[in-house]
Amino acid sequence: MSTEGTAGRVTRRRARTRANLLRAAFTVFAAKGFGHVTIEEVCEAAGYSRGAFYSNFAGLDELFFALYRERADLIAEQVSGALAADGADGGDLDVRAAVDRVTDVLLLDRDWLLVKTDFLVHAARDPAVARTLLAHRARLRQAIADRLARARGGTQLPAVLADADGAAHAVVAAYDGVTTQLLLDRDVVRARAWLAQLLTALLTDGSGGTERAAHTE
Repeated sequence: MSTEGTAGRVTRRRARTRANLLRAAFTVFAAKGFGHVTIEEVCEAAGYSRGAFYSNFAGLDELFFALYRERADLIAEQVSGALAADGADGGDLDVRAAVDRVTDVLLLDRDWLLVKTDFLVHAARDPAVARTLLAHRARLRQAIADRLARARGGTQLPAVLADADGAAHAVVAAYDGVTTQLLLDRDVVRARAWLAQLLTALLTDGSGGTERAAHTE
């Protein structure tokens, strides 16, 4: 048996163990909250020993951030993909159509929002964690800003947003607000509809987003 073959099986097994721990942690964090969960509870839910846990994570903070990063990356990919579906070559962006695509695919899972809220509170009390969280939020904003900037020649953003970066900040703020409401009323259908209305209002001049607004210098 080759050393490379054995190493490959170990790597796959470790990746599977890590994935199972993340999946179990998500369930436990959503049910109890980050501050009320122990390593033992995560191990029990995943069916692993503490040794398996520590071979993958230094502690709950590291596991928690790995879980956040996994979901945050998924959302960034969803938004990027939806915005890239038309005009990828830098042509006009049909804002209404793009908003519809984003709100159709965007992850609006209440358990995830509970975990994310816990993480936000945790990060607010830990500057190092906050810096890492801000970097991931910046990635999502950049994906939005890049697509809007490529379409600037044919898509006029409302002047109050100043530029594509300002528009991206507004989009993320709208998402944060709608998901906070969703945590309370649990109405996913209404959340998607409200998010679509907010984003369309933010990114258009009232004409649908594809006509240039008249303005004075």
